[in-house]
Amino acid sequence: MFVVATAGHVDHGKSTLVKALTGMEPDRWEEERRRGLTIDLGFAWTTLPSGRELAFVDVPGHERFLANMLAGVGPAPIVCFVIAADKGWQAQSSDHRDAIAALGIDRGLVVVTRADLAPDTVTETEAQVRAELRGTTLADAPIVTVSATTGQGMDELIARLDEVTAAAPAPDADARVRLWIDRAFSITGAGTVVTGTLTAGTLRAGDRVRVVGESVDLVTGIRGMQSRESSAEVVTPAARVAVNVRDVPVDDIHRGDALITPDAWPIVEVLDVRRTMGEALDDGVHELMLHIGTAAVPVRLRPFDAEHARLTLERPLPLQLGDRMVLRNPGSRNVFAGVVVLDVDPPELGRRGDGARRAAALASRPVTGDVLAEVARRGAVERVVLVRFGLTVPEALPSGVEALGAWLVHAPTLQAWVTAAKEVVAKQLAAQPMAPGVPVKAVVEALRRVDPPLPSAGAQPAASPGSGTGIGALVAEVIRRAGLEAADGVVRPPGHRADLGPAEAGVAKVEQRLKANPFDAPEADDLRALCLGARELAVAEKAGRVLRLGDGVVVSPRTPAQAMRLLAGLDQPFTTSQARRALGTTRRVVIPLLEHLDSRGWTRRLDGSHREVVR
Repeated sequence: MFVVATAGHVDHGKSTLVKALTGMEPDRWEEERRRGLTIDLGFAWTTLPSGRELAFVDVPGHERFLANMLAGVGPAPIVCFVIAADKGWQAQSSDHRDAIAALGIDRGLVVVTRADLAPDTVTETEAQVRAELRGTTLADAPIVTVSATTGQGMDELIARLDEVTAAAPAPDADARVRLWIDRAFSITGAGTVVTGTLTAGTLRAGDRVRVVGESVDLVTGIRGMQSRESSAEVVTPAARVAVNVRDVPVDDIHRGDALITPDAWPIVEVLDVRRTMGEALDDGVHELMLHIGTAAVPVRLRPFDAEHARLTLERPLPLQLGDRMVLRNPGSRNVFAGVVVLDVDPPELGRRGDGARRAAALASRPVTGDVLAEVARRGAVERVVLVRFGLTVPEALPSGVEALGAWLVHAPTLQAWVTAAKEVVAKQLAAQPMAPGVPVKAVVEALRRVDPPLPSAGAQPAASPGSGTGIGALVAEVIRRAGLEAADGVVRPPGHRADLGPAEAGVAKVEQRLKANPFDAPEADDLRALCLGARELAVAEKAGRVLRLGDGVVVSPRTPAQAMRLLAGLDQPFTTSQARRALGTTRRVVIPLLEHLDSRGWTRRLDGSHREVVR
């Protein structure tokens, strides 16, 4: 299916033309038919002789309904611009032309209607249309003259529609979905139904979708779909589609809401834009209405210069780089300007001169985005985030950008983080020589003091610096490149041993004793004689030199594994006395050792006197 929106001044025959092409009445409301005036969007469809299916979105032409017109044209990939031969170019013709240009719609045709009423002015009207469209996206659109009443030129119009649709680029059926909703209603027994124009992506019955809008933001499922009033399990672009969604009250959905692929779109409140046509962005107007798709949202404009500005939306929308939008002054029915989105995640501006610096940065930015600039500004960003913004990340990354797993990292920033990691580890170990290392958290805090800092969103580095995912993977790579190692929640140089100071000699003697007999734990008097109190033993344990069990029993960190090898050779289950004899130790040692093994899940206590090895 190909979707075509009409455009043109009121009472130039748009609805009559659609009815003549499709045999369907596009005006849905009784008031529209009674007054002969299209007020809201109308929908009709037909099949061309070639077999191509056409769906028309008929829009109102009256100046009071420009917002409705924009909602109809906004999502449409093709436009049919209508001018009446007996009326010629008029005010709303210019408004619709400007809206089409602002939205970047460059596929379509021009239809001069009502030729039977003014046959002598057709040539003049066609020349006038060419002059008015010069330099716009429809400058080269074919012109067809028709009379929907007599049938004059209708065969040629159908042939031209076939040519225009045949030349239209194929939409991407594999893209993420963003369906701008133009209607919502309820059907008894089915629930809420939303309609819109699917311009990219594929919808399937049973899919999970996110409905985001003025009063709703939730993920739900597709119960069923219709296209051209026929049930469909799969709908591909471009198409008019009605989607029956689950568990969404119809009163919560409004025109301008969107049905999108979950976790695939940024929901944007602040964005930076470039002017594509219309008034200069720094002419003093700050409160405007933004139109994209079927949405109309109040925005505040902060100009950087005549061509670039920041928009703050009254409510967030799913947007991406390259989106084209119309800005309209609420006090006027004319198009103020057309803009294109350059950044959906712009930096905060708080210092004097930031606006001028931002204008300079945006002036050289391509509409398709700048991977190097996005990565350099953040230091590191996950590839999927840039794709969500609408950037195409090439396989051959630009110079200065490295791929580290899921992350894209700015090489100079990475080196700054490596230097910061080295410095904080060296500084803290020099100040605390008895420490087994520097806590990962302290290293992360140091990296976040670099400009640009280590990203913070979703960070879990302290828990798992080598986890291979998220911020932890990034921290692990910084630690590796710094020539450091992370273990037991601390970062240290390879081979680092905590300097136990005066306690070193005593700990070394305990290690020698346990090496000779891992179950010959020193008595409390022995530890006092070696000047090893609770503080010294805690430092030694943190350094991985000893393991403290309950009741003041001190063993080697390897003792539990050595015990398990012997206990596994006993008949199962075994008693505490059997374990004591197998290990050649005392009850003072064996009881806390067995309790430690229980806590590790290596052994299991069956009753007051029996245990077994967990296999």
